[in-house]
Amino acid sequence: AEHRAPVTTGTVLRIASMTKSFTALAILRLRDQGLLALDDPVVKWIPELDSLAYPTSDSPVLTIRHLLTHSEGLPEDNPWGDRQLARSDSLLGEWLRAGIPFSTVPGLAYEYSNYGFAILGRIVARVSGMPYDRYLAQEILRPLGLTHTTLQLEQVPDAERAHGYRRTGAAWAEEVPLAHGAFGAMGGLWTDLHDLARYVAFHMSAWPPRDEPERGPVRRASVREMQQPWRASPASALRAAPDAPLALNSGAYGYGLRIAQTCTIRHMVAHGGGLPGYGSLMRWLPEHGVGMVAMGNLTYASFAGLFDEITAELERTGGLQARQPQPSPELRAAQQDITRLVTEWRDRLAQRIAADTLFLDDPASSWQARLRPLAARHGRCPAEPGMVPEHAQRGSWRMGCARGWLNVSITLAPTRPARVQYLSVQSVLPPDAQLNGLLQQAVALVNGWDAAAAARLASPGLDLARLERQVRAAGSAWGRCNAREPVSGDGSSTAELRLACERGPLLLRATLAAGEPRFTRLELIVPRDQSCVL
Repeated sequence: AEHRAPVTTGTVLRIASMTKSFTALAILRLRDQGLLALDDPVVKWIPELDSLAYPTSDSPVLTIRHLLTHSEGLPEDNPWGDRQLARSDSLLGEWLRAGIPFSTVPGLAYEYSNYGFAILGRIVARVSGMPYDRYLAQEILRPLGLTHTTLQLEQVPDAERAHGYRRTGAAWAEEVPLAHGAFGAMGGLWTDLHDLARYVAFHMSAWPPRDEPERGPVRRASVREMQQPWRASPASALRAAPDAPLALNSGAYGYGLRIAQTCTIRHMVAHGGGLPGYGSLMRWLPEHGVGMVAMGNLTYASFAGLFDEITAELERTGGLQARQPQPSPELRAAQQDITRLVTEWRDRLAQRIAADTLFLDDPASSWQARLRPLAARHGRCPAEPGMVPEHAQRGSWRMGCARGWLNVSITLAPTRPARVQYLSVQSVLPPDAQLNGLLQQAVALVNGWDAAAAARLASPGLDLARLERQVRAAGSAWGRCNAREPVSGDGSSTAELRLACERGPLLLRATLAAGEPRFTRLELIVPRDQSCVL
């Protein structure tokens, strides 16, 4: 600060607890080499814990996996852990022999522990036979090309290091950096923007699973394993402000990484870091191919709000496109067979493609009877190549017809050859003029309750009080809605209409009374594919 020295992409900063994911990589490399197991008792490698007193007589033994996932039962130790970086190995050994107080038994709850990752660093040294910092540099950092990443401050030229500061009133006070020591595995790394971006790109490159040679020091499968939710932390549903939408955040801890899910992002991986003088954050979205990194030289500098804004802007502008799952060749072949079967039933084809359970609850004769009228109802339904796969063995597609369309879904059984265990064929005819007009009136009700208009639309027996409750609740949570397209219906008396609302979709389900333009059924349904209201 005193020299107004600029920060560049080559400026080195301390990334603190982001170091934990590097330690997890080192553990997984040793695991993949067969030198340790994640369910090894910690005492196997840390004999100093041989007399560790557990909180109860029925406590499970402390394992490496517990340490990786912050479920070891040790008390949360921020900010105490931040000041322990330079402790000596001999002092850590004394502390371990003296014992550690537990907050709960191992394996039951998430509680952040810097101490636990210091122990993991000690395990890396014991198993590998070399100091933790040397093993990390030799087996992880250099193979990844992270040439400006180190645990040793003396290896960073002073002109390249961003000095760390804390804000004291109106002045900047410089923090004296702690040296690398026994707690370095929990938060001691220094790096620059080039290396940190390269590191995040390495984690992202583990996706999707694929057939190609391994290029990293740790197997892609193990890197993906790190990014799975292994220990849940409490979920929340909060509003950022009284007028802001309710936001879901479901979180967990992987191996040295935090995993989260929101209403719109199903898989988010991140970890922050904070020490006296520094703050940092990395976040990536594996299914979208987007990563963000940030570092600052201010004590506990925070970037979470900025990353949230960036993510929201990417969503708003279409910059986030999720990677689509790929159907297996068997699923593609089954799609062609089912398309032929729907348009022209053949017993031999049905028996060839059906799993042994498909026709047990719903006999083939019933399927044939339901499919036979489709040609008269819809006309010709040419085959279409498109499919929306849920995963390699399940998918759905639309068969466009001369009149309306068919929605088809299948799931393959886990057998060789793969056969169809689940089949759904949904006939959809667009509403005729009368039904469409009444549906538009119903949509108007959704956007503003009108008791008189509702009474005119309702047949005797329709529960208007329940409909009013639904409409008012939808207006409060979903906002205004517009009709999109029918998702089911016979075209004249039944319809299920998808509504595009301000904060998510809804379904309007309706049935007309026989011979009169009034509804015997009119209700709002939350789509099964909607995780929450935005």
